[in-house]
Amino acid sequence: MAKVRGAVVIDKEKCKGCGLCVETCKFQVLQLSQQVNLKGYNPAFMVNPQNCTGCTNCAVICPDAVITVYRAKENE
Repeated sequence: MAKVRGAVVIDKEKCKGCGLCVETCKFQVLQLSQQVNLKGYNPAFMVNPQNCTGCTNCAVICPDAVITVYRAKENE
């Protein structure tokens, strides 16, 4: 049975650090960074990439559409 893995790509310079994606992710994949981007915001990043299933909830909830989600099947 193939397992689906996801990967989240966030445009760090456009992310405003609202945290909606962090709250929406039920697998606790995302977190807000301690570092700031050029606009002074703390962008989100993948803290637990191994937990990502590629469900796209984070991308759907993002008000600025700066999140892209990729999905790939892994053979076990």
